[in-house]
Amino acid sequence: MTTSERTPTSPDAEEQPTPRLEAGDVVSVGGLSHRRVLALAAAAAPGSDDPVDQLMIAALREDHPAIPVPTVDPADVDPPREDRRYSLTRVRALQVTDGSTRDVVIMRGDLRAVMGASSANRENRSLLRKNALHGVEHGWRPLVIAAAPVAADGSVGGFVLQGFVNLRPIGGGEDEVTSEESYTRVDVWSISLRLQHWLNVFLIVVLSLSGYYIMDPFFGPTPAASGRTGYLMGYVRLIHFSAAFAWLLVGATRVVSAFTSRDRYLRWPTLWPLKSKKDVRNLGRVVKHYAFLRDEGPLYLAHNPLQQLAYTGLYLAGGLQMLVGFSLYALYKQTSPFWQVVATPTHWIGIGPVRLVHTMLMFALWAFAIGHIYLAVRADSLDRHGGVSSMINGGVWLRRGSKPVDSPKVG
Repeated sequence: MTTSERTPTSPDAEEQPTPRLEAGDVVSVGGLSHRRVLALAAAAAPGSDDPVDQLMIAALREDHPAIPVPTVDPADVDPPREDRRYSLTRVRALQVTDGSTRDVVIMRGDLRAVMGASSANRENRSLLRKNALHGVEHGWRPLVIAAAPVAADGSVGGFVLQGFVNLRPIGGGEDEVTSEESYTRVDVWSISLRLQHWLNVFLIVVLSLSGYYIMDPFFGPTPAASGRTGYLMGYVRLIHFSAAFAWLLVGATRVVSAFTSRDRYLRWPTLWPLKSKKDVRNLGRVVKHYAFLRDEGPLYLAHNPLQQLAYTGLYLAGGLQMLVGFSLYALYKQTSPFWQVVATPTHWIGIGPVRLVHTMLMFALWAFAIGHIYLAVRADSLDRHGGVSSMINGGVWLRRGSKPVDSPKVG
């Protein structure tokens, strides 16, 4: 939300609902404190009906009641125009940090417009742009602030970037999460991918339970006087082997879809980790967000860099698990040349070590599953985008105006 989006002042304006806004982070790059940047943003004529003016004044009074709202003469306000996406407001006798007062002109408006009309060193411009674009990813719009001193003869000096305040619209209802004005649904996961996901879940559970029983038969009949134990282990092995072949089939369909699907999120580049320098930079931001060291991480519609690495590792671990499992299975098929080749690693390494690798991979898959469930629920609770339910209905909810790293602007 910039100052160019003003409430109409025509007679019909009362019939049009005033946009509801919320203020977010304040970023300073010009040496001023955050509260001083917010004070510059709150400079407006008394009684202004601009929702941005109203929000900035309210935010300053609530967060920093000791700082007075700058008083402005309505004649000193030059509102934005279609060809100039920023306003110019002269504040007379503005109190500064050393206790003195001075006249300044405040420029307030669109990111590109204000940056183009003001100066700052390269480091500050880069810092402001990166922080602003990070907010844009999450649906925020920066209200950028620059200021210029006014000399004794009334001449205005050069404008210098000071920072920005993040703004975004919220819905008219009490629950902004479900408000259609704030959020929009974006389809991400296709039916085929969701089906493969839940088949994987089912088959890994079956394989894990049956495999663990084969490793350690912790229940069932014990040898009787006749020495017969029944056929329970045979049934368990049948279930295990059947699920293994089904899992191989699911894996094969996933590989084929990675190269033939029309869905961009099924294609192999989606799973390729750290495809760009931006992904490498964002990896650290994601880790800090997951570790509660950063309030917000970079917004990705599909997989963020850490997920890309994790899912690529998962596919490699799953493929290795299949090879190890079928190498053990091939021991019972030595009359076939094909299965003799498949069993070669077991002959080289030994049955015991191969079974140990097979078991450790099972535990590794379950460690991933536990972490995956935790992070999915955590992300859904913090970001409120419906990520968990998206694997059932295929869609997530994002704020209108959000700009994910890996997709076009939302809404």
